[in-house]
Amino acid sequence: MHGYAEDKPRLIKRLHRIEGQVRGIERMLEEDRYCIDILTQIAAVKTALEQVGAQLLEGHVTHCVHDAIASGDVEAVDEKTAELLAVVQRFVKTR
Repeated sequence: MHGYAEDKPRLIKRLHRIEGQVRGIERMLEEDRYCIDILTQIAAVKTALEQVGAQLLEGHVTHCVHDAIASGDVEAVDEKTAELLAVVQRFVKTR
């Protein structure tokens, strides 16, 4: 089971709303809307995706990393720690 399993329906619902936001941005472009309004919507989508990512990261830490540590398996801990550091670095680079 993944760390996001309990939140899966809510995360999927949120992603569907984000998808709708992206389609709205496409319509704004088609309608030649004001560039600042479009950029505002793009920023909102980016923030929404970052929030989904943060929820997934929290689930990874509280479930996957936690379980690896609790297992006492040094290889599993090293693997999950490396995964965690890599994903945090990717998040930091995008900001």
